[in-house]
Amino acid sequence: MAGNPTQHSTLQQVLAIELEELEERDLKRARRVLESPQSARVRVDGRDFVAFCSNDYLGLASHPRLIEAAREGAARYGVGAGASHLILGHSTAHHELEKRLAAFAGFPRALLFSTGYLANIGAVTALVGREDAVFSDRLNHASLNDAVLLSRAAFKRYPHLDLTALERLLAGSKARRRLIVTDAVFSMDGDIAPVRELVALAERYDAWLLLDDAHGFGVLGPGGRGTLARFEVSSPRVIYMATLGKAAGVSGAFVAGEAEVVETLVQRARAYIYTTATPPLLAHALLESLELIRCEEWRRDRLRELVRHLKARLTARRWRLAPSETAIQPLIIGANAEAVAVAEALARGGLLVPAIRPPTVPQGTARLRISLSAAHVPDDVERLAAALNALQ
Repeated sequence: MAGNPTQHSTLQQVLAIELEELEERDLKRARRVLESPQSARVRVDGRDFVAFCSNDYLGLASHPRLIEAAREGAARYGVGAGASHLILGHSTAHHELEKRLAAFAGFPRALLFSTGYLANIGAVTALVGREDAVFSDRLNHASLNDAVLLSRAAFKRYPHLDLTALERLLAGSKARRRLIVTDAVFSMDGDIAPVRELVALAERYDAWLLLDDAHGFGVLGPGGRGTLARFEVSSPRVIYMATLGKAAGVSGAFVAGEAEVVETLVQRARAYIYTTATPPLLAHALLESLELIRCEEWRRDRLRELVRHLKARLTARRWRLAPSETAIQPLIIGANAEAVAVAEALARGGLLVPAIRPPTVPQGTARLRISLSAAHVPDDVERLAAALNALQ
């Protein structure tokens, strides 16, 4: 039987009102249409821009060697995987990439996922449940928060980077299993978790530590091996997640850890078991990406140079540049409407910088999230700093 037309109309009206409220609060988002490869210079909606919006931190997304590797992978493996990994979708390219990623990150095993969101959901829900507790930094990425909710474990949040509060929660926990989850590099603030101290707490309180290194992999540490390598930390209690669509320039994610942990994910992670494998051509391209990450230190050197250049040139008067040493440089503006207005003014001048508003960031901390890339040059940063200085 067809639904009641009046009821259907009422539902649409409710949604329309909610959308209007988002617009009135300067929280409604809009998509831009990218007409060029992802890079520091892009064509969007018919116009050319210098972009400070992407997570392509090493400038690899349109690298000729990756394009050629993708073509070679398509010729060898076809376009689609055609099945989940546990049926018949796990190709030689996937298998070799998992081995290389495990060795690169310094773990016994690694497991590929289609996205970082699925990797976090798969790992958390496979490892903890109703009798367990998860301890989460309050500024963690949405994928970690959603993963904890789906796991049905007790959800214990501690103030951002407050290890005293975290230890108090761990000490008072009677849960069967304890899992600490945190971003390694926080995606909207660019600050870095105190990894060494977090590992020590995990060891002291018989807990696991799931480290989401989406924004550190490829960028931090010797050879781009990530945040753990930066702090020279190794522990069997660490479960390591990193994405492959940011610094690695392609797509997907992986979870690495002890052999028993990864095998448990193979057997229990629904986000891995019940989805089609990523196209093997992408895994083939990522093998080439790993080589570029490992060998081309100049890309990380340039990122560090650009960060220094921005900090030196940007004059903080009404707005505040957050104390980040990473490629993520947040300029805290405060009001939603002002953040949107500044982003629009920059766009009129040919500079794309996204305005980030609640609920992605806390109320009253709307900001411009400036993302630097090795594909930028100092003149790009000079131009951005001059434009922002003129707007303050």
